[in-house]
Amino acid sequence: MIFITAKFQVLPEHADQWPQITEEFTRATRSEPGCLWFDWSRSLDDPSEYVLVEAFRDDEAGAAHVQSDHFRAAQEKLPRYLVATPKIVNTTIDQDDWSELGEMAVK
Repeated sequence: MIFITAKFQVLPEHADQWPQITEEFTRATRSEPGCLWFDWSRSLDDPSEYVLVEAFRDDEAGAAHVQSDHFRAAQEKLPRYLVATPKIVNTTIDQDDWSELGEMAVK
């Protein structure tokens, strides 16, 4: 799977509305057949920072995502709400779902 984590530094005046600003993009991405997950979280340390954790089945699914109309629309829409270019970690791993964190197993 392709596993991606991206950090978005949102302009403070738009930070509380970020879930609504990205709602259409998020919904469309989650409906892609190759999308395994697409989850936003807000930083506990910086309320203007959002972290996106996403995964796609394979390279083909990742390519379909970045070539989609909703991705192109997000490229046009989202930067105006950001302080800086998002930071990203993008890697391919031999896994297709979350694993359990054995060191903190719940018995």
